[in-house]
Amino acid sequence: QLQLVESGGGLVQLGGSLRLSCAASGGTLDEYIILWSRQAPGKEREGVSVINTSGVNTRHADSVKGRFTISRDIAKNVVYLQMNDLRSEDTAVYYCAANKPRTIHEWSMSPSWYNIWGQGTQVTVST
Repeated sequence: QLQLVESGGGLVQLGGSLRLSCAASGGTLDEYIILWSRQAPGKEREGVSVINTSGVNTRHADSVKGRFTISRDIAKNVVYLQMNDLRSEDTAVYYCAANKPRTIHEWSMSPSWYNIWGQGTQVTVST
């Protein structure tokens, strides 16, 4: 069973950058769709960025387009989320999640589609 461990969160100033890592074990990332999701206090969990099994296709939520980039290193079995120009509204616990697609075209930005989750890492943007 795939297991995911996030790291790289912390306190960052407004406009700063962070790179989150999601290290996978017990499976290989090229079999899974990987989602970065976040949950701010009092808000529902939302999908931020997703990468498909080939690693070629990615999607980002409108709120982070142009600022966040999802990528992966197959050799290290790690998915990254590079976050630039951070805003106060980016403050949240960030989670990575995985699911195996049933077809080559199946993937989702909805957290409810994913069945494997990491423990999360806190990102706080100070103003």
